Amino acid sequence: MFTLRCTRSLLKRLKARPDPSSPAPTTKLGDWYCNLLHTRPQQLVLCASEKTLLPVVIPAKGIEPVALRLTAAVGAMLRAIGVPETVVKAELAAMVEVTISTTASRTVLGSMNDFAFMLESHLGYGESLVEASLNLGNSPCSPIGMNSPREATIELLSRYGA
Repeated sequence: MFTLRCTRSLLKRLKARPDPSSPAPTTKLGDWYCNLLHTRPQQLVLCASEKTLLPVVIPAKGIEPVALRLTAAVGAMLRAIGVPETVVKAELAAMVEVTISTTASRTVLGSMNDFAFMLESHLGYGESLVEASLNLGNSPCSPIGMNSPREATIELLSRYGA
């Protein structure tokens, strides 16, 4: 169980009504914050883990709901940074149930604004969304002690090892 914490622009695009009573997450990475980015040639959704700021970028348009696309992208990202498969499977299993609500942390949103700025240059160099997400995940972030989201995620999830 986790909450997809969306900005107003994304809530409007999803035509979703936020749940005022979002339950505590059961995922190790906490809730996921999501923002709609208007880039060319496609719109994107930039997502970040509440606890480690791990960024994941997905297309805004898709057949599957945003929560399902996010879950798949989180799995791919965790595997790409070397998280053991048993831990990845446990995190994805905890992400099966989702609620949608509004954002609740200006700190996470501030980091996401930095990621959005950096994302433009990564995409300008022709990187795929996965490559861009991985590169953003290597950026030092002050809310997590100038650690990178990648390292913070590996450190957090290593406590739940294989």
